[in-house]
Parts: sequence; C-alpha cells; structure tokens
Amino acid sequence: MNTKVLVSLALLVGMGAVLHAVIPPIFLGMKPDMMLTMMFLGIMLFPQARNVFVLAIATGAIAALTTSFPNGQVANMIDKPLTAFLFLGLFLAVRRYKQSVVSTSVLTAIGTIVSGIVFLAAALALGSFSAAQFFGLVAAVVLPATAVNTFAMIVIYPIVQTIVKRSKITSQMS
Repeated sequence: MNTKVLVSLALLVGMGAVLHAVIPPIFLGMKPDMMLTMMFLGIMLFPQARNVFVLAIATGAIAALTTSFPNGQVANMIDKPLTAFLFLGLFLAVRRYKQSVVSTSVLTAIGTIVSGIVFLAAALALGSFSAAQFFGLVAAVVLPATAVNTFAMIVIYPIVQTIVKRSKITSQMS
C-alpha cells in the first residue's frame, strides 16, 4: 500500500472521528455516523479492495471505541466492513457512468441506509433491544442520518474533487 494513500485514508478516518465527536445526538443519545461519509469518500478516492479493507477496519474500530449504543462495539465491527465492500461494489458498478454529485449522493444514501440496517440487525441479534423497536430506530436514527450524510456528501464531494485535481494524489475519483 502506498504511503500517500495510507496517509490520505488516515486523514479521512480522523476527520470522520472529529465529525462524529462534534455532531449532537438526535435520538436517545444516538448520533448520525459521519464517519460513513469519510469512509465513502475514501472508497471513491482509492477503490481497491486492500484499501477498502484497511479503511473499513479502521473506521469500524474507531466507531466501536466511540459508540454509546449497547453492544455497538461488535455491531460496528460487523457493519463497517460489510457496508464498505457493498459500497465499493456499487461504486464500481456506477463508476463507468459520469461521476457527479448526484450519483455520489445517491450512493451515500444507499450506503448509509445499508449501514444503519446492518448495525441495527447486528445489535438486535446481540440482544441490545427488542425486535419491536427495530423499525422505530430505523425511522428515528437511520433515516435522519441518511439525510445528514447525503447533505454532507453534496457539500464535501465537489471540494474533494477540486483538491484531487490540484494535488498530486493519484485517485480513481476523476
């Protein structure tokens, strides 16, 4: 793995952790997972399986360390790798078409919904809450998080595109 790629991915994970720390809770202490937006950007910048694996493990570990959700540590370590590789597959499938803010925002929305559902399903399997609460949590946390992450991608993606075009970072984004 190239050192520039590793440093770029580490910066994205770090920014995601900071965003995760400053975002206020939206429902019973649960926060939108802004680390997903940064993970998705990392996947779009460097869409190779080894990069995605490292990014998913790092993002999952930091999310696990900062979660306040019961059994969220295990759920995050299940959720992030599955979501990352699903996002990679979707990104590679749509990459041949023109990259735009719309396509990346739609992918972010899909990825956030998948991540939220996988996280909640894992937490449900671990006994964190009852099955009757599942859809309530999806409505109260996953859907607002999807809106926040999609809006963040709409704002951040053009900035990242400009930075990549002006820098010497070798990326698959453009």
